[in-house]
Amino acid sequence: MGKKALMVWGGWAGHEPEQCVDIFAPLLKEDGFEVDVRDSMDVYTDADYMAELSVVVPCWTMGSIEKEQERGLQEAIKSGVGLAGWHGGMCDAFRNNTGYQWMTGGQWVAHPGGVIDYEVHIVPDKADDPIVAGLRDFAMHSEQYYMHTDPGNEVLVTTTFETDVAPWVNGCVMPVVWKRMWGNGRVFYSSLGHKAVDFDVIEAKEIQRRGINWAAR
Repeated sequence: MGKKALMVWGGWAGHEPEQCVDIFAPLLKEDGFEVDVRDSMDVYTDADYMAELSVVVPCWTMGSIEKEQERGLQEAIKSGVGLAGWHGGMCDAFRNNTGYQWMTGGQWVAHPGGVIDYEVHIVPDKADDPIVAGLRDFAMHSEQYYMHTDPGNEVLVTTTFETDVAPWVNGCVMPVVWKRMWGNGRVFYSSLGHKAVDFDVIEAKEIQRRGINWAAR
């Protein structure tokens, strides 16, 4: 059986979910995946279908997920299907679902100043990790996500806050990219990717592409 990726987009349109999925679907096809793109989460309830997947790439900001959909997704990841996403499409999805947040490893809570210029830094002792190998620190003009994150995450990339909007967080080193396990499933997340244009930054796009490939079984 070849590699199969499911990409599910929807929710708040401001994050350009369809446009962002359209960036990565062709890249995943280049990487040897059969790619199935859906705009409904009902597919999560089809256990037989989910069991055939290599990775799920969610791109659904805010909104709500039904209990059966959430259970189907969680069970698939626990069984070994990968989970990999970006920005609000994965970690500002379902604010009332703490079980979902436990699985993803983090939840957005603020982006002081909105769209700003900021730097992201490769964690020095993770520089040889295949997701970031060969990449250097780089700049973003986007939302700098302040998140509540799981201390068990393996953090690969960080950013440091310096803002007049919320000066009490200045100096805080915040995870930007991490990986983790959920049962037998690999979970990858990057907080980069507020809009499709963010992936014009070569490093942001490459990290996301590598992360999806890492998560896929």
